[in-house]
Amino acid sequence: MTEILGEFLLKVFQNEYVATLFVSMFPLIELKGAIPIGTGLFGLNLLETAGIAYLGSTIVSIAVFFLLIPIFNLLKKIGFVKKIIEKIETIFDEKAQKIAQKTNGSAEEEARKIMMISLFVFVAVPFPVTGVWTGTAIAVFLGLKFRESVLPIAVGNLIAGSIITLLTFFFKDYVDIIIYVLFAIAIVMLIIFIAKIVLAKPKAEKEENSNK
Repeated sequence: MTEILGEFLLKVFQNEYVATLFVSMFPLIELKGAIPIGTGLFGLNLLETAGIAYLGSTIVSIAVFFLLIPIFNLLKKIGFVKKIIEKIETIFDEKAQKIAQKTNGSAEEEARKIMMISLFVFVAVPFPVTGVWTGTAIAVFLGLKFRESVLPIAVGNLIAGSIITLLTFFFKDYVDIIIYVLFAIAIVMLIIFIAKIVLAKPKAEKEENSNK
């Protein structure tokens, strides 16, 4: 199965390094999946793979920061997509509010530091839903500036990548199993995320209900 996946990725991207780079950019997979894929499927050097995966997933953070809201606003102009995007916004806004609550009325500068540290910890833990995509989206909904968003996310991503690199090194004989587990978790989390979208209420609707 992993050999088939490797052949498919090579057919699409034509190069092991390019394939690893692009895999690291996919949501849910990111560098957590790209590192074992690069070493296990393509036979690349572990440190090279880690560097490429880190580069790809960090670039995504910059793109998401600048493009997320414009893309959401564009998609909301499409009738049947609008409600879905509004529900996704609600999910990210709720995650952002949970982090904002940790500031407990602190002064603005102190509050921003707390939010930056929270983002760092969130991304540094290498779980499928705690990567740069979700972290950056939360930062955007927190209203953080570019440096305040990308810096803690980039450092957190480095820690997450280091943990995955060490796990891949120490359990290199089980890389195939690691890949299977990561993909299984990613699929489960995708299903959960879709379920949340279905069940979530758009922010405007929630505010309207709370005002009644």
